[in-house]
Amino acid sequence: MTNEKIYVTEEGLKDLQEQYNNLVHVVREEITEELKAARAQGDLSENADYDAARDRQAQNEAKIRELEFMLGNYEIIDTKKSGSKTVKIGSTVKVEFMDTKELVTYTIVGSTESDPLNGKLSNVTPLAEAILERKVGSTVTVDVENSYKVTIVAIE
Repeated sequence: MTNEKIYVTEEGLKDLQEQYNNLVHVVREEITEELKAARAQGDLSENADYDAARDRQAQNEAKIRELEFMLGNYEIIDTKKSGSKTVKIGSTVKVEFMDTKELVTYTIVGSTESDPLNGKLSNVTPLAEAILERKVGSTVTVDVENSYKVTIVAIE
């Protein structure tokens, strides 16, 4: 993995830490018990329970490594600051889609917290990249296969 920063809010960081602690202290122990029970069945060469537990162990360890990377390379997004004149990570932005005149409000967050259906837009999406560092009143083209234009109506 690269040395890129993982952008998270305080709430997102807490969630990552809880996930990590659960995987290390709860799930890892469960898998250890599953492996012990499968070994007790005897021949491991044709033991489906043992194979399943080993697969679960590999997936769990991979997720633990991913979370360790995130927890070692995060940058907190300050969602409490307001009054910024340009769109930043952590800003809540109201945009108008020029083709439909629809108004939508998004909070720009890091990719680990993105949830577009609940108004949390990842900073690496084409829309977010198009509006970052722009001011209220700016109309930008979002560069995707069927490009479209949005106007920034408000920044909170």
